[in-house]
Amino acid sequence: MTAEYKVLGDIAVITMTNPPVNGLGFSTRIGITDGLSKANADDAVKAIVITGAGKAFSGGADIKEFGTPKALQEPNLLSVILALEASSKPIVAAIHSVCMGGGLELALGCHYRVAAPGTNVALPEVKLGLIPGAGGTQRLPRVIGVETALNMIVSGEPVKSELLASLPGQKLFDKLAASAESVFDEAVAFARSVAGKTGEALPLVRNLPCKHPQGDAYFQFAKNMVGGMSKNYPAPLQCVDAVQAATKMKFDAGMAEERRIFTSLMFTPESLALRHLFMAERAASKIPDVPDDTPKREIKSVGVIGAGTMGGGISMNFLNAGIPVKILEMKQEALDRGIATIKKNYEAQVKKGKLKQDKYEQRMALLSTTLSYDDLKDADLIIEAVFEEIGVKEKVFKELDRVAKKGAILASNTSTLDVDKIASFTERPQDVVGMHFFSPANVMKLLEVVRGKATAKDVLATVMAIGKKIKKTAVVSGVCDGFIGNRMIEQYSRQAGFLLDEGATPQQVDKAIEKFGFAMGPFRMGDLAGNDIGWAIRKRRAVERADMKYSRTADKLCELGRFGQKTGAGWYDYQAGKRDAIPSELVNKMIEDHRKELGITPRKISDEEIVQRLVYALVNEGAHILEDGIASKSGDIDMVYLTGYGFPIYRGGPMHYASQVGLYNVAETMKRFAKNPRDDAEFWQPAPLIQKLVAEGKSFG
Repeated sequence: MTAEYKVLGDIAVITMTNPPVNGLGFSTRIGITDGLSKANADDAVKAIVITGAGKAFSGGADIKEFGTPKALQEPNLLSVILALEASSKPIVAAIHSVCMGGGLELALGCHYRVAAPGTNVALPEVKLGLIPGAGGTQRLPRVIGVETALNMIVSGEPVKSELLASLPGQKLFDKLAASAESVFDEAVAFARSVAGKTGEALPLVRNLPCKHPQGDAYFQFAKNMVGGMSKNYPAPLQCVDAVQAATKMKFDAGMAEERRIFTSLMFTPESLALRHLFMAERAASKIPDVPDDTPKREIKSVGVIGAGTMGGGISMNFLNAGIPVKILEMKQEALDRGIATIKKNYEAQVKKGKLKQDKYEQRMALLSTTLSYDDLKDADLIIEAVFEEIGVKEKVFKELDRVAKKGAILASNTSTLDVDKIASFTERPQDVVGMHFFSPANVMKLLEVVRGKATAKDVLATVMAIGKKIKKTAVVSGVCDGFIGNRMIEQYSRQAGFLLDEGATPQQVDKAIEKFGFAMGPFRMGDLAGNDIGWAIRKRRAVERADMKYSRTADKLCELGRFGQKTGAGWYDYQAGKRDAIPSELVNKMIEDHRKELGITPRKISDEEIVQRLVYALVNEGAHILEDGIASKSGDIDMVYLTGYGFPIYRGGPMHYASQVGLYNVAETMKRFAKNPRDDAEFWQPAPLIQKLVAEGKSFG
C-alpha cells in the first residue's frame, strides 16, 4: 500500500507515499480509507492528520493508471472524499510543496487545512481537455470565491499558497504555517486544538454558501471571454458551466452536473489528444535500451561553433539555463554580428518586461567568444552550427577531435546529414551525437537527438538530461536522411507541389491546412525557412535518388530568385519590413504556364483532399520511420510534429490523428490516391506497418 499509518499520542497520521508526487492511485486510495477506518475505530485517537511524503502533498491522479480500470476502481477519489467528510473525528490536511488536481480536491474534503508557504496549488485538468472531476468545481468557489476559483480552473495554472491565504474571507486554509519544515508539526498541533469536536461541529466545505453578486450576467461575461480564447478546446467553456452549477444548484446536484460534464469530455477528440500529448511527452525521455540510472557526464561549459542565427539561438538556451557558453567564429565581424543579435533578442525581452535587467546582465556575463579552436579545449559539450555541407562538417570535426578534451561530447546541429559519417571524421565516434535544434532555436521547443550507431549510452543520457535543463522536448531519432521531422516533411511538401500541378493555388493549399489547425501552410512555411533550402535538397536528390518524383514548380520559383521572405518574394509577395503573405499574380501565372507545358487541365480540388494528402503523407512516412527503427514509438513522432512543425495540438500529432480517424479509413484513402496518375503511386502504397495494424484491428501506440 502506498500510504502509511501511524499514531502520535492522540493523533493518527496518514501519509501518502507514492513518489514522485503521491499520485492518488488505487493503492494510495485504499491506504487512506484503511487509515481512516483504523483511526475512527481507535478510542485513543482524537484527531487525524493527512499529508504526503517527499516533495508533494499530492499532485492528483496517478498518471500510470490513466485509462486503466484501476483509475475508477472503488474506492475511487469521490468515495475517498466522502469517507473524509463522514469521519466522526476531525481531519487536518498538512499541505506542502505541490497540491494539485485530485490532491487539492482531497484536501477540500478534509475538515481543516494547514498549508506551507510556497506550495503550488492548482486544478490543472483543463490542460488535459477535462474539468476537475472530484468536486473541484463545486468546492473551490466556496472557499476562495467564484471569480478566483473560476480563473484558477479555466487557466489550470498554479497559484502560491501565501497568495491564496491572503485573500479576504478565504476559507481554503485555516492556517498558513511558518515554513515548509514546520507545516507537519503545526498541523499536528492544530489537530490537537480541534480534537474532541464531532458531528455537526466539524466544518464541511460542501455546506458553505456559493453565490456571485452579478449571477448570470457575470457568467455570460465569463463565457464570452473564455469562448473567444478557447475556440478549438471545449473544456474551458465547460469549466464555466460547472462553476455556474455550483452557484445555482444544491451541492449534490452540482456534483452530479460536474460528473456529467467530466464524463462527456473524457471522450472528446481534444481531450484524447491532450492526454496523449501529456503521456507522449513523458515517454519521449525514455529510451528502451538506456536505463534511467545510466550515469551522466557533467556539463559545466558549452562551446558553440558558428555565431549565425542558429548558433546564436542555441547559445541563448544554455545562457538562459545558467551554463557558460563560448562561441567560435572564423572572423571577428561574424562574432560581433552574432553577439549583437543575441543582445538585441534579450533587450527586446527586457523591454517587454519578460526579462529583468539584472538577469539579462547575468546571462551576457556567461558568454565569451573566440577565433581559435584551441580555446574550446575545456568545454564539456561542443555543438557545431555551421553550413549544411558534409565537407564543411568534416573540417570542423577533425579540428574538434584535435582540441576537445577526453570525454567531451561533440554534437552536430545538422538537419539532414549522416551523423555516422560525421562521427567517422573523429577518433571518438562514441562521443558524437546529433543535436538538431529548430529555428528560432531559442524559441522552438523541439530538440531532435540523433543517435549514431557508435553513440555511447551515457552520451545519450547526458544529452536528454541537458535537453530537459534547457527546457526542450528532446526526442531520439536514428540516423537517416532528414531524421524524423524533415524526412516526413519532404513527403508533405512533395504532395503540396503535386496539388499545384493538378489545379490548386498556393493560397488554397495553405488556407486549407491552416483551417485544419496547422500554424502555417507549406508555402508560407517555405517562404519563411527559405525556398533555396528545399532546392538544394532536390538537387542532391537528383543525384542520389533519381527515381524520386517532384513537381517542377518549386525549382522554377527558385530559378526566378524568389527564395521567400529574405528576398522579399517567394510563393507570395512581401512588403519591406512586413511578414504579410500577399498572393502573387506572377507565381500563379508561372504555375498555369507550367501546367500548359505538361498538358494538364486543372481540376477543382477540395479542401478535404488537400488536408488528407498532406497529413496522410506524414502518416505513411511516419509508419516507415517506425518500421526502420528510426523512431522507437509513434508518440515520439507526434511530439516532433507538435513541438517542431506546428501540427495542431488539439489533434494530437499525425500518428494519433490517424488512429482517431481509423487506420482502415486512412489506408483506403491512400489506395485511392495511388490511382491518381499525377501523384506518386508507389509512395501511396500503405506502409507494411499500417497494413499489419489494419489486419489486426489495431492503432498506433
